[in-house]
Amino acid sequence: MNFSLSSKAITATKTDCLVIAVPEKGEWPETTKAADEALGGLIKQLEKAGDLTGKNASVNTLPLVDQPWQRVVVVGTGKDSDRTPANFRKALIAMMGVLKDGPSKSALICLADTSLQGEDAVSSEEARLNLIGRILEDQLYTFTEFKSEKPPARKLKKVVVQASGSAKALKDAFNQGLATGRGMNYTKDLGNTPPNICHPVWLAEQAKNMAKEYDCIKTEVLDEKQMEKLGMNTILAVGKGSKQPPRLIVMEYRGGKAKDKPYVLVGKGITFDTGGISLKPGEGMDEMKYDMGGSASVFGTMKVLAETKPKINVVAVIAAAENMPDGGASRPGDIVTTLSGMTVEILNTDAEGRLVLCDALTYVKKFDPEAVVDMATLTGACIIALGNQATGLLSNNDELANELLAAGERTGDRAWRLPLWDEYQSQLDSNFADMANIGGRPAGTITAACFLSRFAKDYRWAHLDIAGTAWNSGKAKGATGRPVPLLVDYLMTHAG
Repeated sequence: MNFSLSSKAITATKTDCLVIAVPEKGEWPETTKAADEALGGLIKQLEKAGDLTGKNASVNTLPLVDQPWQRVVVVGTGKDSDRTPANFRKALIAMMGVLKDGPSKSALICLADTSLQGEDAVSSEEARLNLIGRILEDQLYTFTEFKSEKPPARKLKKVVVQASGSAKALKDAFNQGLATGRGMNYTKDLGNTPPNICHPVWLAEQAKNMAKEYDCIKTEVLDEKQMEKLGMNTILAVGKGSKQPPRLIVMEYRGGKAKDKPYVLVGKGITFDTGGISLKPGEGMDEMKYDMGGSASVFGTMKVLAETKPKINVVAVIAAAENMPDGGASRPGDIVTTLSGMTVEILNTDAEGRLVLCDALTYVKKFDPEAVVDMATLTGACIIALGNQATGLLSNNDELANELLAAGERTGDRAWRLPLWDEYQSQLDSNFADMANIGGRPAGTITAACFLSRFAKDYRWAHLDIAGTAWNSGKAKGATGRPVPLLVDYLMTHAG
């Protein structure tokens, strides 16, 4: 797909389809006024007749004859007072639902001059162009690699987005949005790939391929022998029941100054989770291929950095393993010594994500990080608490937590902070080791983060539980690409 910006008069841009916005109430955007004038007042006539309501996310397609365009797609953007960034996203998604499989080969989208409610950082033209770029890539995504019969190619080949000028800031914002959308799509590709293909060694190969594709990415992969020598026994314990060996994957992006401390992203990479000896129910187990959603979002974020090259240093660490039951698998009651030297009693082998993450969190101390953010499809309890709307966020640093929450609000990739109080730590007490790997049913998301916090005391750290947000179940089953927008926004705010 060819995407570009234009600041020409809309009648000077040759295209099959013009996309304009009509509010339910309030002042029309300038591009809508210009389109109506070019069409001899047709849009205004249809609005007065009630054919165009302007209700948010409503979409009407108007075929034209002997006009500058073959058709006009009119997107309702609601009342001025209700036009939040969230509602604007809904309107953009509805527009793409009509446009992507329609008859037009080219389209001119005139929605960036639609005013939004909110702070300047959210409602600026740059922010709107960023969002439009992201939605374009995100909504055009398909995953058909394993379909024997491919769907017909889309007719839409070229999309031009109207902007108020040719300023570098506008182009950068739009390109940032497109790159974020591509990063989300890469994350979705990884999450949707079946587990007989996507295993730890395969994930490591993807990291090596990224280093080959982008000179700014450096990749190192630790195999089981290297991890055993270091003492990363909890990652090894999780992988013991599988024929697929675990891997620790390290990707470095150095775009900042040599002396600048790196921001570290840590991703859970359980490429398939049976629960191990603590076997999960069979129903829905196929979806456990997405238990590497944390690592997939790290890959997607690194792809965005490699494409846009911001001035920041970022290190990505992925703890990859497959959790399977066989005669060599870890058992409930086993005690393992972590890389930190602390011991863990494994009471439930299905609480394996925290076991691979704890060694990774100890390992990243070597980078002297500015901050560490881990992300993991860690607990079903987070889905019960927050559903599929918000990512669970827990942190040992208020400033870091607030920055991540703000990034989520700006991008619509929202998170909600849960407490990490010391009173919860006692639920992890063990009679036989320094700690247990589960804390019982109460506050399951919090006690999982409490476990991780014991390995992150030497730096600013935040944990994102994406169990409810990284994947859609049901008829629309598949990876979502979250929390790539949140992570990219957070990192960009710290780029020089």
